[in-house]
Amino acid sequence: VQLVESGGGSVQAGGTLTLSCVASGFYYSTYCMGWFRRAPGLGREGVATIDGQGQVLYEDSVKGRFTISRDNTAKTLTLEMNDLKPEDTAMYYCAVDKGSCRLAPDFEHWGQGIQVTVYS
Repeated sequence: VQLVESGGGSVQAGGTLTLSCVASGFYYSTYCMGWFRRAPGLGREGVATIDGQGQVLYEDSVKGRFTISRDNTAKTLTLEMNDLKPEDTAMYYCAVDKGSCRLAPDFEHWGQGIQVTVYS
């Protein structure tokens, strides 16, 4: 399993970033995919997940601002992040799991992570 994230960077508060994750090495369309993040000094937390049927879950603080989507043909997972806040600053990780699609950071496979910095 390989997961490669892209699209991170620095943005002013209120701005937009879109993260992408290209997956390979597994039967993509049946797996749960998710985005997680780790802020400085904190543990890893779930941001959003999407299962093979397109059902989504969002962490409360990102509801209405972030949108997760997947393209099963292109094997790509996307996280569109709008109205970014300084508290969204973190390392963001793409992850995949065969099991239930929860926000708990217990997924089986992980990308290397990509930094998102939001400045005020």
